Amino acid sequence: MIRRTLRNGLVAAIAAVAVFPVTAVAAPAAHPTKPVRHHVTAHAWGRVTTHHYTRLNVRSGPGTGYRIVGTRPVGRALPIVCETRGSGVFGNHLWYKLPHHEGYVSAHYVRDHSAVRWC
Repeated sequence: MIRRTLRNGLVAAIAAVAVFPVTAVAAPAAHPTKPVRHHVTAHAWGRVTTHHYTRLNVRSGPGTGYRIVGTRPVGRALPIVCETRGSGVFGNHLWYKLPHHEGYVSAHYVRDHSAVRWC
């Protein structure tokens, strides 16, 4: 009976993959201003590049309307979990999510050094 259950489950999984190929389901959506990137690591890294030694605000959500929950100094390396769209900062609507619920930073002030996946 256990073999039959396992076999039926395996057949169902193979049928699902045949109907819904993984590449079609997991493919990232194309973004009009940023090329699609592949080979994404667990965390991407970026560096804070604000002007005139101003600290970068870390916000509770992806937009300037969210409250400030912290700051990061110029030149600081940041681990980046993923990117999402939010309010525009000088025409750039991309925001990077930081790990461990630290918040979001505007992509306008961060230079990414590796591929960043979409949230």
